[in-house]
Amino acid sequence: MDVANTTLKTRKRRRLRWMIGAGACAAAVLAVVLWRLGPALPTVQRASVWIDTVKHGPMLREVRATGTLVPLESRWLAAATPAQVEKILVWPGARVKPDTVLMRLGNPEVEDRLRNAQAQVAAARAQVAAKRAQLHSQLLDTRAQEADAQAAYASARVKAAADAKAIRQQLIPRVEYQQELIALKQLKYRVDIDTQRVVAFAGAMQAQLAAATADLNQQRSNLVLRQRQADALVVRAGISGVLLQQVPVQEGQQVAAGANLARVARPDVLIARLQVPEVQAKDVALGMPVTVDTYNGLVQGTVSRIDPAVTDGSVRVDVHLSSPLPPGARPDLSVDGRILVARLAHVLSVGRPAQAKAHGDISLFRLDPASGIATRVPVRIGAVSVDRVQVLHGLKAGDQVILSDTSQWDGYDRIRVE
Repeated sequence: MDVANTTLKTRKRRRLRWMIGAGACAAAVLAVVLWRLGPALPTVQRASVWIDTVKHGPMLREVRATGTLVPLESRWLAAATPAQVEKILVWPGARVKPDTVLMRLGNPEVEDRLRNAQAQVAAARAQVAAKRAQLHSQLLDTRAQEADAQAAYASARVKAAADAKAIRQQLIPRVEYQQELIALKQLKYRVDIDTQRVVAFAGAMQAQLAAATADLNQQRSNLVLRQRQADALVVRAGISGVLLQQVPVQEGQQVAAGANLARVARPDVLIARLQVPEVQAKDVALGMPVTVDTYNGLVQGTVSRIDPAVTDGSVRVDVHLSSPLPPGARPDLSVDGRILVARLAHVLSVGRPAQAKAHGDISLFRLDPASGIATRVPVRIGAVSVDRVQVLHGLKAGDQVILSDTSQWDGYDRIRVE
């Protein structure tokens, strides 16, 4: 008969309790360790982020702007009057001379006005000639009357002189002699009046001729205008150069007065016209050096003009190019310009981070190359350039920082870079 071993059962129960207690302790220790470690660090591949090293030395403060090459001398050709496009003779890209005919326009009303103006000038010219002949004839008549008065006065004066001798010898009555003196005085007055009439008529003659001539000149001015409008129906280049741009008109199409028809420019003298953002335009000044990238070579230049107005959030800046343009440069070619604003010496600088603003505070991840852990640090930014920024506080020379957009890790102070 078997006897139950109670000691063995007790040992098994005791061993089970010890195992459960040890497991609970291990679980508690593991929980404390995991709690102290915190959440798992996010991992990012090194190839997917931009990492740069903080450097100490000179830094160029530049303003970047896009733009185009434009001719220094160009001319828009517009329709002087409403007209119909009859014939297009030259197309964009062709070289032209000042007298090259680009297109011919037609307007019957302009031709009719020209003929009417020519007729009016001829009529006004004939009117001036007829007026001059009429006034000259009247002037001669007035002078003839003056001559008759002078002759009558001279004859009466001779007779009065002879009668004066006769009256002393009492050969004629004294009454008759006195009557002759009265008549002589009247004739002298008539001579004076006729002389004044001649002078006054000569002045009036000049005034009437001036009025007729003024009307003739007015008709001539009108003829010049009508002739200019008629000549404008033949659209000429006006300058030597290249036909750059032509408004899409077709033969037979009606165009309004003032409508642009073509643009001619000299392609040998070009400037760069940049569109500088208005927030950066305040730093740009005349004479600043500029490097213009034509995507086929770099060209040096200087700022020659700054537009005083802001258009669509940018300021237009003209750059005079001091070095030769590379092959293929032509008007309206897109370019990229860098305006050198200042040279900073002995400063800490790093590549421009995303969302960096001048004299602002940002946070960057500083990388420890040994552990591969990047820790978030506050950084004070100074001057900002096209691709670099000045570091005032938070970093030192040799530090490696992540410059890519790190907004996806805003909830973490550390990340792992593999």
